[in-house]
Amino acid sequence: MKLTVLGCYGGYPYNGVGTSSYLITSGDYHLLLDCGSGALMALQKVLSPLQLNAVLLTHYHHDHTADVGVLQYEWQLGTEPKAEPILPIYGHTADPLNFGGLTWPQATEGRAYDPKQTLELGPLSIDFLPTHHPVPAYAPRITERATGQTLAFTADTAYFDGLINWAKDTDVLLADTNFYADHQGPAWHLTSTQSGRLAQAAHVKQLLLTHLPQTGEWSQLTAEARQAAGQDVPVATVEVGKTYEI
Repeated sequence: MKLTVLGCYGGYPYNGVGTSSYLITSGDYHLLLDCGSGALMALQKVLSPLQLNAVLLTHYHHDHTADVGVLQYEWQLGTEPKAEPILPIYGHTADPLNFGGLTWPQATEGRAYDPKQTLELGPLSIDFLPTHHPVPAYAPRITERATGQTLAFTADTAYFDGLINWAKDTDVLLADTNFYADHQGPAWHLTSTQSGRLAQAAHVKQLLLTHLPQTGEWSQLTAEARQAAGQDVPVATVEVGKTYEI
């Protein structure tokens, strides 16, 4: 299983880099995980969007869904061969209005996932954890059935203890890390220290920081998370365009 980072900022694109979006590849199966601002242009550099097999959305905030509309247009207007006749876009139904927009005639079809059930997509099995966020959001834990490799993506969330069991023993933890360690005030996202402590407590094999801030130095963010995670957990800030082996 491979993870390619298409966008990694939280909130809004910055300095030519888009917001949360990731390509998950298992063999010839391609899953787009979230579809933030700039996702389509970034995806076009590594894979024809018409070769996607499915899209999975963790929640409906714009920094995770901004490019859904233009992806739908490409599927409507594109003339290249398509991996699927109609592209399935999986989302939750706790927000019926936004879920309804996932269907675009003759192009995409919104399909509901039940966060209480395992979702089977091609060679992947996906389990969900409700997160702590101002809108309904669900963190997917993705398992490649043939290898047992696991990727846990926190989606957007404040810290809570339930994240530990959910992320336990995963190969890669992709953690929403929007704040530095000294953040004060309301926090609907993880701080660097919280991401590191989560990785340590869950005994993950690798921690990747994403949903990053537009201010400060990411090297500081990484150092803070690494100090909290301890010596046994490799820690890195994601690089846009890079593919990670899970």
